Amino acid sequence: MPVRSGWLSPTGQTRQNTRITNIGATTPVNPLGVRSGILPGTYDGKFRVGGLWLSGSGPMTATVYHGRAVVQGGNNDGAYPVAVDQDLTLTFGDGDPLNPRLDLVVLRVYDNDADALSKYEAAVEIVRGEAKATPVAPPAPERSLTLFTVRVPAGASAGNGGIPWTTTGTLTDLRTTTVSAGGILPVYNNAGVPGSYPGQYQDNDNSHFLQRWDGTDWIPYPKEIGGIAPSAAVSTGSYTGQFREANGVLQRWTGSAWANYQPPVEVTTTNTGTTAAPNWNVTNFQGRKTRGVCTLTLTVTRTGADLTATAAGNISPDELLCTLPTGWRPVYDFDSLGQDAYGCGAVTFQSNGSVHLRTWSGTGVLTAGRLVRITATFVQ
Repeated sequence: MPVRSGWLSPTGQTRQNTRITNIGATTPVNPLGVRSGILPGTYDGKFRVGGLWLSGSGPMTATVYHGRAVVQGGNNDGAYPVAVDQDLTLTFGDGDPLNPRLDLVVLRVYDNDADALSKYEAAVEIVRGEAKATPVAPPAPERSLTLFTVRVPAGASAGNGGIPWTTTGTLTDLRTTTVSAGGILPVYNNAGVPGSYPGQYQDNDNSHFLQRWDGTDWIPYPKEIGGIAPSAAVSTGSYTGQFREANGVLQRWTGSAWANYQPPVEVTTTNTGTTAAPNWNVTNFQGRKTRGVCTLTLTVTRTGADLTATAAGNISPDELLCTLPTGWRPVYDFDSLGQDAYGCGAVTFQSNGSVHLRTWSGTGVLTAGRLVRITATFVQ
């Protein structure tokens, strides 16, 4: 038997029926009932749903392909696991002479204990619609899962071309999906179906993002947590701190509006690591870096003999004052200024970290105990 339903027959559940209908997929809709639907998946993993697909196979015939599903009866009836383990052929009745009609293809469960129809079985059936100028699909029977509608044109028959299977509008896919409780439901024809509990998730293929049921609505889950949404992709942020690109400007969602983003100033400071040269002592050292700009403040004290500049202000040879720590040195040599309140002179900062005094006020004397204060700013 190509259509099997687990634990339906009153004459015994076969081992094969138990194995092949071992679905384990019930998306709850209330404390007792679950969502009817097809288990997702295809052989190559490229599509959401492959089971119970329908395609035309002749002028008035179509093939329904194998797959597995859950069909919910009434709340007290429970859910029926169903497996179609062979492809089936359906034959549609000839068209009405005057008007088209819409036929419904369903996966149906018969349970005499619930419907009093004198049988226990599952089947894939055609529910014939009424021929009208503007036809509508007939209602689905109880304990059934809607699969497709098929538009049968007026006068269609095997002798005059039959049903135009490849024409747009002939075949409408109405299959829906179901997964196990707690699983992320792949949306397929059921994006608007309410959730069952706050915290349930579904993957909306049309919108290309996860959605979370908050008890009232499906709320878009962050499309890219931590990512920057491309321009025009989102109009309202999903969470405070989300970023988006807006016509070349980076914006951050504040919780109520998009604000042009100004990155915080990253600041690094230090006050250690400078090594004093002979005859000098480092009294104070402060360093601050932000956005590649480094500012240093140095105070050195003369501990050696008096140092006297020439009348022209030269210090010969250049006097090494100290060596800067790694990470606080310039990329290339440059000059700054130093002063002791009595005189001033040029100070050279070198890329190897050495700091030299090169000039001083003409005939000026740097005496022992004198403090020389130096400041410098450079780009690293």
